[in-house]
Amino acid sequence: MKPIWIVDDDASIRWVLEKALARENLATKSFSNARDAMAALEFDTPQVLVSDIRMPGESGLDLLQTVKASYPGLPVIIITAFSDLDSAVAAFQGGAFEYLAKPFDIDKAVELIRRALEESLRETSVESGPTDTPEILGQAPAMQEVFRAIGRLSQSNVTVLITGESGTGKELVARALHKHSPRAQQPFIALNTAAIPKDLLESELFGHERGAFTGAQTTRRGRFEQAENGTLFLDEIGDMPFDLQTRLLRVLSDGHFYRVGGHQPMKANVRVITATHQNLEQRVRDGLFREDLYHRLNVIRLRLPSLRERREDIPLLVRHFLVQSARQLGVEAKRMSDPALHFLTGLDLPGNVRQLENLCNWITVMAPGQTVDVKDMPLELTQEGAADTALPPAPGESAAPQGAMADGGAGMAALNAAGGWIGLLELQAAGMLAAGQSEVMDVLGRQFESALIKTALKHTHGRKNDAAVRLGIGRNTITRKIAELGIDGAKDE
Repeated sequence: MKPIWIVDDDASIRWVLEKALARENLATKSFSNARDAMAALEFDTPQVLVSDIRMPGESGLDLLQTVKASYPGLPVIIITAFSDLDSAVAAFQGGAFEYLAKPFDIDKAVELIRRALEESLRETSVESGPTDTPEILGQAPAMQEVFRAIGRLSQSNVTVLITGESGTGKELVARALHKHSPRAQQPFIALNTAAIPKDLLESELFGHERGAFTGAQTTRRGRFEQAENGTLFLDEIGDMPFDLQTRLLRVLSDGHFYRVGGHQPMKANVRVITATHQNLEQRVRDGLFREDLYHRLNVIRLRLPSLRERREDIPLLVRHFLVQSARQLGVEAKRMSDPALHFLTGLDLPGNVRQLENLCNWITVMAPGQTVDVKDMPLELTQEGAADTALPPAPGESAAPQGAMADGGAGMAALNAAGGWIGLLELQAAGMLAAGQSEVMDVLGRQFESALIKTALKHTHGRKNDAAVRLGIGRNTITRKIAELGIDGAKDE
């Protein structure tokens, strides 16, 4: 992995970020001005770039423009002491990954840099993946239909609409359509229209002239210009604002557009591929999507099957993702036992292939042995796993039998092997995060409180005031918690 570049004329800022990232085992390289960083870009590139916005000489925005012109996929985080709206807009207009105002919390800064790092590694993985591995895997009949469609479209420039649930691999299909088209040697530019604020999306698509708005210090090429002679992939097209739909329709109709603030028409020779997980027909009926644009985009439609419709591909995908994850971490790939593969094949994974990939990454890091069994899976995937580790049940669920862990036998051995209940809690949290579950803190916090209160009530034979004293909380607090958590069996003294 390449180092993270820090560009700031303030030596103390550079020092603080260097030390914080070193504690995370992340390599850094620092520059005191933008000019030195620009010169270094001629010979090397970072994994993530962190830059101050106002420095002597060239500004952070000048550096941002230079980076985005040559390396559009490189995440750039802009840091500034001038936390005004104009600077924020200018940073995002220039394609910044995120905007961070001084003084900043160092932990939040590191977390932001980690997010940018994950994005960069994802981009690198897609761009420079192993050449001996197909870009899309699948042997199920539904996927074979997709492959046949890609083959039929290989020599065509026709507009394609890709539909399917989130995580089914719509961008991979778009990249395959580009790779096997006459435009394969030209740029492939991807843009998630739902991930960019409405006020910035127009400039992101069409670019802007210098002085078009406050903070537009330089002329900027939009995604249509970046994709000239190549392919522009617009993901989550169903979320595009209505007024921008009109501008997109005009480009598709006559092949011309204007930069924001510009008066000279620009010619666009771009193949447009779009994708959505939404029902565009329903959005048209609801007045949220232009019908004429819908017909322009829906020339050829490719529907990607969910993982539930191609369960026979799960073993193939699991093996691929485990090898891929192990290669990225520099470790030996884990192997799945037959019962574990059978277990995974029977799961309903709402996040589809993306969730399965995240699960394989979790297994590579967290599973204890080289051969992975069902018991090594994240605890929330199986009730048996949760019961074996004696984690507190969710409110309303029945607790594990009291003797399951009290006899000092296999249950306690498993508990000790996992590093005690703190280790098990960490495993539970890691599994939930890997599976994309939200509100993890609230869910686990409620389970923890529920388990403590239930145990105390059992110890005091249901007397809640006595239980409150034993737990070291107030009587009003335990009464409120019992009501919030739906705990039965409590009684007044």
